[in-house]
Amino acid sequence: MSPSRREVLRAGLGATAGAALGAALPAEAAAAPTTTSDAAPSAPNVSASFAPAYRQSVARWCFSSTPLDDLCREAKRVGLHAIDLLSEDEWAVPARHGLACAIANGPGPIPDGWNTVANHDRLVAESERLLPKIAAAGIPQMIVFSGNRRGLSDGEGIANCVKGLRRILPLAERLGVTITMELLNSKVDHRDYQADRTPFGVAIAEALGSARFKLLYDIYHMQIMEGDVVRTIEAYHRYIGHYHTAGVPGRHELDTTQELFYPRIAKAIADTGFSGYVAHEFMPTTTGLATLQDAQRIFAGV
Repeated sequence: MSPSRREVLRAGLGATAGAALGAALPAEAAAAPTTTSDAAPSAPNVSASFAPAYRQSVARWCFSSTPLDDLCREAKRVGLHAIDLLSEDEWAVPARHGLACAIANGPGPIPDGWNTVANHDRLVAESERLLPKIAAAGIPQMIVFSGNRRGLSDGEGIANCVKGLRRILPLAERLGVTITMELLNSKVDHRDYQADRTPFGVAIAEALGSARFKLLYDIYHMQIMEGDVVRTIEAYHRYIGHYHTAGVPGRHELDTTQELFYPRIAKAIADTGFSGYVAHEFMPTTTGLATLQDAQRIFAGV
């Protein structure tokens, strides 16, 4: 997520958990992801084709200069299935082109999120307004944000997020909408953002214990903050409900100008059996929409 996305979005624990999380992250979440040994993850033959269960999407804000109908037509043409991060007045557009909205914009803005108790009443009220509409529109997820740290410890931030999110989870569970918190980097794009590492989000998910709370694992952001992308996906995939892609550095196409080997990452996600959405959230360096086809092919496993 970049400042331009922030501008777009701006427009549009229980009794024991508090004490436990105030001191430290849960043991599993605090530890770096590991496999059965210190060896690198197995290296499948990524030149071979695979058949992923997941579907592919594209983030609206990255192509904000393109009319949404045009973006939908191109997404459909190249084999994508949905559009990401749409606001209320846009939700109906993808269906006109045989596409879905994969995840709806939720209450914002990004810096003022669930880690601050003073924000809870506002965020709960807006969530209670949005969630029935999101469910009625057939959208499976609503995005949320931790908010900026502003001096909070991880334990305090986790406890506050859990306290606030527990107020909306019963409604989300009744409606069948998943609350999805995005992990963002605090080094380049979102200075001071608190949910900037996978274990922070995992700690919230474990405390909430609901299938209707998941993480948005943004590969671009987590490569900047953690690296070790494949092993993290293998270790924590059960907590992840959505993925975003982009090249590092620069947040551009998934090509050889950036450091990530996306065919291996796509295979790792497919191997977990993930059946949600992988959304392309890169800023194109060329005009037009041709780069979407290349990204789609990488994740189609062909």
